[in-house]
Amino acid sequence: MTQQKTAAQRPLLIAASAGVLLVLCTLSLAIGSRAISLDQVWTALVDPEGVDPEVTAIVAGTRLIRTLVAVLAGAALGLAGALMQGLTRNPLADPGLLGVSAGAAFGIVLAAAALGVSGLPSSIWFAFGGAAVASVAVYLLGSRGRGGATPVKLALAGVAVTYLLDSLTGGIALTDAEALDRYRYWSAGSLTGHDGRTLLMVLPFLAFGTLLALSTAPALNSLSLGDDVAAALGRKLVLVRLRGALAVTVLTGATVAVTGPIVFVGLVVPHVVRMITGPDHRRLLPASMLLAPCLLLVADILGRVVVRPTELDVSLMAAFLGAPFFIAMVRRRRLAEL
Repeated sequence: MTQQKTAAQRPLLIAASAGVLLVLCTLSLAIGSRAISLDQVWTALVDPEGVDPEVTAIVAGTRLIRTLVAVLAGAALGLAGALMQGLTRNPLADPGLLGVSAGAAFGIVLAAAALGVSGLPSSIWFAFGGAAVASVAVYLLGSRGRGGATPVKLALAGVAVTYLLDSLTGGIALTDAEALDRYRYWSAGSLTGHDGRTLLMVLPFLAFGTLLALSTAPALNSLSLGDDVAAALGRKLVLVRLRGALAVTVLTGATVAVTGPIVFVGLVVPHVVRMITGPDHRRLLPASMLLAPCLLLVADILGRVVVRPTELDVSLMAAFLGAPFFIAMVRRRRLAEL
C-alpha cells in the first residue's frame, strides 16, 4: 500500500520540481547587483522597447544567458552524476570526484599552453580528450587487484588522478601566462561571460550526450542487479559501459569547457532524486536533469546576494550547499553499493 502511494506521488513530485525550476529561473532573471521587478523582467523579454534599455540589457543580454547556462550545465552534471553512479554502482561517483572534470580542465589548459588554443570551438575537443583519458585512468587503476572495480578503489583512484591532474594543470599554468588566464577561469567555475553563440555551439554536444545517457537507462537497471545477472539478461557489459562512459565524457567535457569544474551537483542530486523516484534509472536520469539545475540556480542566486554588489563563484556556493547536505545524508543512511 505504501509503495502504491509513493508511486502515485511521484508524478506530483516531478511536476512540483518543474515548477520550482521555473520559479528559480524567474528569480535568476530578477535578482542581482541591481534588483529588477518581475513585471520589468517580463516586459524586457516580450517587449524590449517598453522598458528602460539598461533593464533590457541586463535581463535579456546578461541574466537570460546566465540562467540558460545554469539550466544546461546543471542538467548535464546531474545526468552525468546519476549515470556514473549507475555504471560503477558507486554512491560516491561524480564527474568531479572521479577525475573527469579535472581531466577536462587539464586538456583545456594544456591546449592553451602548448598550442595556443583559447576559443571554445577548439578547446572543447581538448576538454573531451582530457575527460576521456582521466576516466579511463581511474577505471584502470580502480580495477586492479582482487575484487575488480569496487566503489572504494574507484573513489581512491579518482582522488589520486584528480590531485595528479590538478598538480599538472597548476604547473602548466604557472609557466604560461595565457594558460594561467584560462586556468584561473576554469578553476573558479562560473556561469558568466557567455553569449548566445556559446549556447548554440555547446548545445549539440549536450543533446548527443543526453540522448546517449537516457538510452542507457534500461541497461543500468540490469547492471544494478550485478554483472552476472545483467549478462544473463543479454546485456553486453562492455558496450553498456563504453556507451555510458562516452555519454559522461561528452556531458562533462562540454560543461567544463563552458563553466569550469563545478563539484557536488552531480554527487548530491542523484541521491536526492533516488529518494523520490526510487532506483529505476528510467525515472532517475530524467529527474536528475530536472533537479540539478535547481541546485545550481539556488547557488548562483545566493552567490549574487550574500556579498552584494560583488559575487561569489557558483562552484563555491554549490559546494557550500551540497557538502552539508551530503554529510547529513551519509550520517542518516549507510551509502552502500548501488
